[in-house]
Amino acid sequence: MTATTDGSTGAATPRAASASRPTESVDRADTTVATSDPREAAAGAMRRSTAYLLSRQDAQGWWKGDLETNVTMDSEDLLLRQFLGIRDEPTTRAAALFIRGEQRDDGTWATFFGGPGELSATIEAYVALRLAGDRPDEAHMAKASAWIRERGGIASARVFTRIWLALFGWWKWDDLPELPPELIYFPHWAPLNIYDFGCWARQTIVPLTIVSAKRPVRPAPFALDELHTDARAANPTKPLAPVGSWDGLFQRLDKALHVYRKVAPRFVRKAAMNSAARWIIERQENDGCWGGIQPPAVYSIIALHLLGYDLDHPVLKAGLASLDRFAVWREDGARMIEACQSPVWDTCLATIALADAGLPADHPQLVKAADWMISEQIVRPGDWSVRRPALTPGGWAFEFHNDNYPDIDDTAEVALALRRVAHPDKARLENAIERGMRWTLGMQSKNGAWAAFDVDNTSPFPNRLPFCDFGEVIDPPSADVTGHVVEMLAVEGKSHDPRTRRGIEWLLAEQEENGAWFGRWGVNYIYGTGSVVPALVTAGLPAAHPAIRRAVKWVESVQNDDGGWGEDLRSYRDRGWVGHGTSSASQTAWALLSLLAAGEGGSRSAERGIAWLVENQRPDGSWDEPYFTGTGFPWDFSINYHLYRQVFPLTALGRYINGEPFAKGPAAHPVKGG
Repeated sequence: MTATTDGSTGAATPRAASASRPTESVDRADTTVATSDPREAAAGAMRRSTAYLLSRQDAQGWWKGDLETNVTMDSEDLLLRQFLGIRDEPTTRAAALFIRGEQRDDGTWATFFGGPGELSATIEAYVALRLAGDRPDEAHMAKASAWIRERGGIASARVFTRIWLALFGWWKWDDLPELPPELIYFPHWAPLNIYDFGCWARQTIVPLTIVSAKRPVRPAPFALDELHTDARAANPTKPLAPVGSWDGLFQRLDKALHVYRKVAPRFVRKAAMNSAARWIIERQENDGCWGGIQPPAVYSIIALHLLGYDLDHPVLKAGLASLDRFAVWREDGARMIEACQSPVWDTCLATIALADAGLPADHPQLVKAADWMISEQIVRPGDWSVRRPALTPGGWAFEFHNDNYPDIDDTAEVALALRRVAHPDKARLENAIERGMRWTLGMQSKNGAWAAFDVDNTSPFPNRLPFCDFGEVIDPPSADVTGHVVEMLAVEGKSHDPRTRRGIEWLLAEQEENGAWFGRWGVNYIYGTGSVVPALVTAGLPAAHPAIRRAVKWVESVQNDDGGWGEDLRSYRDRGWVGHGTSSASQTAWALLSLLAAGEGGSRSAERGIAWLVENQRPDGSWDEPYFTGTGFPWDFSINYHLYRQVFPLTALGRYINGEPFAKGPAAHPVKGG
């Protein structure tokens, strides 16, 4: 077992973190010997990065980096296989090797690099290692179980963790929040209908209503008494919140649902479960997965199996096969599970980076990337059409296969990427961009901004449910997505369109008092600001605009002493961490993108940031980045996109050398030799 390389236990201060570096040695390009000219050094780094990124493209035209999350993915994969009776020794051994390697010195597992130990992740990892044969009295296991007991044991874990334990009798179903399958019948206008939930939560909750109704228990291979603070009374009763509060209301609603379970007409419940099953099957993708993400696939397989679908049924067979495609096998024999895969996102960002670095717009690899992206455009309705039934499809999803849930962020960035490519079939490219733009405009929420997947997905009720303690379950508009959309619309000549202006007005109103913007899908204020400033400038706001100047001042104020930028995930919960953390390649690039867009490319701050990228580049043109700078759910679910460390620094270097790509409109984009 190994600890995180910075040895963090979660007790460091923001300023201390900004000065720390990983202890492993990292080879870097020696640019200081070759040249003393900063721009020449940056150009050299850009060329090396360009060559590296081109070498990583798949023959079909796409890029995809590993998407690293935390060990709950790996633990739940083993628990699923145990539940279905298909766990095998090679898979178990490889998963256990990865899980052990992620354990920290204090015996815990974190949900992001350098973060504090997390109770539910530690419980699930511990149970998975028990399945793999690790004994409770082994030092690393005893340390983990002691830490778990000190923090309240299993009773203090999140609901999802206790559901997994209930599947094996390690927790009582009666002591879990009720989730009735009759939810599937709620009309679209009713509070708490399934479309009030974000698409990721919706895809998970529908199958879990079947699991909750069935309450299966498979024989446990061992006891878990060592994880309870009191094995005889594992679930201390929690006092109810005041009856006049929202929490009190939903707690009492849950109690009523427990009573309803006992009196629910059997034919109604059976019909509801069958309706939920049809809903699930209708949304299975061509590759067998659901929504292109691992958790809904796992719960959908369990739910359908409980309804009598055997493992050789085509639906389950395809679903199980899809889960194997989430596995990343490492050279040491360890097996890591990705929560999802990001080829469309990675490909559009790589295309933007290469084009902004001066690769010719008709370069064969850019044309191939454009071909692949155009082929991935979604031209059929999905769940989004419940709220927009008359809207013509035309978006892009994040993953290889996810036609039900295209997202607005990917669509905006794909359009920006395609606009940079001189495709031989110009009509085909223009048609794809136009269709994507029209779909995006149709997905604008009533406040003028854009969310990731849905329109006006802002109900306050889903987050109140006792069941929903696993992170964000709604999809409200965010500054980073809205910024990307505004940038795309501006590039497409719609800066003065009333819909674009409403988006701009929303962004200006959302600026924080300190000058930054909140980052919903990336960490955090550095990402939000790096997304919004280029958008506003591209849309016509002058660099002298007060909002731009406040943003520049903030970015410069949080620059680290080493010249880079970083922001720890704890900024989502603790304002003291806002803008503070160890310098990272992707976050340094985001800060630079805001400064460069604001006309600050010649500033001391920007020059120091560029120098940090140059000095920390590896000889092969890549960067190392153990830090998690992507966000699934703020704080609750974090992501290390392994390609972020490559595409964003290259984009920043390219704009530093070549200027802003659309400073004088789309036709002014530089087309230079690589």
